[in-house]
Amino acid sequence: MYPDKERLMTMQGVLVADGDQGFRKKMADLFIEAGYSVTITDSAATTLDGILKKTAQVVVISSELDNLNAGDLIPLLRKCNRDLTIILVSDDLSLPLIRKLRSEGIFYHALKPVKPEDTEELRQVVQCAFRNMKEQ
Repeated sequence: MYPDKERLMTMQGVLVADGDQGFRKKMADLFIEAGYSVTITDSAATTLDGILKKTAQVVVISSELDNLNAGDLIPLLRKCNRDLTIILVSDDLSLPLIRKLRSEGIFYHALKPVKPEDTEELRQVVQCAFRNMKEQ
């Protein structure tokens, strides 16, 4: 059953952009269970398309997509949508790059979850991101 048009317009959209299919599925299941509308992709082009069409208000993105690193991709996402909330999930980034990305306005930086219970952090961060949007 599909949500009605009014509910679809008010759904909170999350875009998960990562090259790891297992991670994308795990995150999609987590966020769908939490009540969000979820889009997943492993493509920088699809990520940009989703941002431009404003189908997602929150993006959970890896440190590299289609050979573009986060240092190049996140500023581009910001230019497409200044109000976008970006959550960076990565394993190994240099401190200077993390500082640069913070200056670009990422909302949160998390390590990629290893154990199932580690995903709870990301669920809480996405929940906090939407709560912050409502308060603004």
